[in-house]
Amino acid sequence: MIQNKSTPATLEVWQRGPIEGVPSLLQPVAHALLQTVDDVARFLHGFEVEKLWIRPAGMASVGFHLQHMAGVVDRLFTYADGQPLNGDQLAFLKQEGIPRPGLETVEDHIRYLERQIGYAIDRLRTTDHTTLTETRLLGRQKIPTTQLGLLFHAAEHLQRHVGQLLVTVKWVQLVN
Repeated sequence: MIQNKSTPATLEVWQRGPIEGVPSLLQPVAHALLQTVDDVARFLHGFEVEKLWIRPAGMASVGFHLQHMAGVVDRLFTYADGQPLNGDQLAFLKQEGIPRPGLETVEDHIRYLERQIGYAIDRLRTTDHTTLTETRLLGRQKIPTTQLGLLFHAAEHLQRHVGQLLVTVKWVQLVN
C-alpha cells in the first residue's frame, strides 16, 4: 500500500496528504484509487474463499468485482495513454468473473488489485499535466473523451464497484 507514512492509516487516503510524485491535478484520482485498496482490504478481512464466487440473486460475485476492478483500471489507463488494448487485456476482460489460476484466494485477488493500482499510481506520476485535455479514444467504437476523463473515470468506476462489493460481501455473509 502506497501512503504518506507521516499520517495515520485510520484516515481516508485523501486526508493523509498528497501522494508523492503525482501531479496536483491528478491527486484526486490517486486518492480514489488508493482508497479502493484500503476499502477492499477492510471489507474482505476474514472473508471466506468459499464465498468468493457466490452470485446473490444472480448478481455479480465478489470474485467478479475484484477481477473487474483490477482489469478496468488497467484498460482505462491504457486508453488514457492513447493506446488500444492488447490481446492479454482483451482475454482478461472475457474471463472476468471466472475463477482463474493465480487468483485462487481472497488474498491473491487483493494483491493483484494492489499491484494494478500501484502500476496506475506510477503511471500518474509520469503523466504530463499539459496533456490532460487531449482527446483520447475509448474502446472499439473509439468514443472521444479526454485523458483526464479516462483517468477520473477509472477512479470513479472503481469506487462504484467498491460500493457494490460491500453490499455483496454483506449479503453473502448473512445469507450463506
